[in-house]
Amino acid sequence: MDPASLDAADPLASYRDRFVGADSDLVYFDGNSLGRPLAATRDTLAGFVGGPWGERLIRGWDEEWFDLPLTVGDDLGRLVLGAAPGQVAVGDSTTVLLYKAMRAAVAARPGRTEIVLDRDNFPTDRYVADGVARECGLTLRWIDVDPAAGVTADQVAEVVGEQTALVTLSHVAYRSAWIADAPAITRIAHAAGALVLWDLSHSGGSVPLELDAWGADLAVGCTYKYLNGGPGAPAYVYVAERHLDTLTQPIQGWMGAADPFLMGPTYTPTDGVRRFLSGTPPVLGMLPLRDMLTLLDEVGIQAVRDKSVGLTSYAIDLADQELAPLGVGVASPRDPGRRGGHVTLTHPAMREVVAALWQQDVIPDYRDPGGLRVGLSPLSTSYAEVECGVHAVRQALDEVS
Repeated sequence: MDPASLDAADPLASYRDRFVGADSDLVYFDGNSLGRPLAATRDTLAGFVGGPWGERLIRGWDEEWFDLPLTVGDDLGRLVLGAAPGQVAVGDSTTVLLYKAMRAAVAARPGRTEIVLDRDNFPTDRYVADGVARECGLTLRWIDVDPAAGVTADQVAEVVGEQTALVTLSHVAYRSAWIADAPAITRIAHAAGALVLWDLSHSGGSVPLELDAWGADLAVGCTYKYLNGGPGAPAYVYVAERHLDTLTQPIQGWMGAADPFLMGPTYTPTDGVRRFLSGTPPVLGMLPLRDMLTLLDEVGIQAVRDKSVGLTSYAIDLADQELAPLGVGVASPRDPGRRGGHVTLTHPAMREVVAALWQQDVIPDYRDPGGLRVGLSPLSTSYAEVECGVHAVRQALDEVS
């Protein structure tokens, strides 16, 4: 089917108009790294400066801001993560929250000596795990995976055991978009007595999640990709209710204390997921995220997922037709049930292709080895944009090869 017909039949097509720049000629294939801003966020930020900040000043903390990490966290849980209230908090960067969650998990499994992860996990996850392992005298147990796919339940079952303290994996692989079998992997880890930490950075806002139903222990994710929170937007952490009274995070700050304004001589963690907070919450950084959550509440995450499957399937069809004759491969799952919101196309010249495309206002990104990622944010991307971008890739390949 031609892109005009696909766009005409798309029930979410009109939502594209709500994003800044979506009506321009620029082809944006990087929504899986930084989402477009919502037009409504212009008014949100300006109104905040003139209203709650400018008029209410420090009174804003008592009126709303103090609880914002938890109220926005509850909305994230309800709309995106499949988590009941009281288990999600927003604040810090993904890296900091990964450290907090990993450190808390291994401390909850004393005597166990191993952290299980895969060699193709996102670099930050691997680097943080390496630091935690060195800090705590633990060993990293690596899973070798196909970079065009991802970790399987069978691979996890082969390496977990009585020494496993933590299994930490990405739900959607950043390179291939492989969707891990989270329920099965979580069950396998639990059977070995280990905890599981899921990185949701490449799935939150694109793939429906069911953390409570999976039996997940911990999860962390960013909000600047499919959740359109903006550059440097705060991350979120999920801690299952059953662990809230026992897990202790390592960065003790006043906002996670039982009585933050007592300013007492010793630290006592508060109850609930607030104990995973440390410093002053990033109030400004949560405002664009809250706008996007309002939109997701209107649209529904399943509708977003349906559009995502349509876009990525169309991109693969076009790649097969137009790029495969030039030697381009698809390094992402062809089964949409195993594929997240992006598609990786491989060719030895892709680094040069991406550099050339950026000069033409066609914006994918590059990942070794030889991978051009087509990141398709469902609410801000049209089928016509996908076709235009794939045509540009073909032309660039002809020019650089």
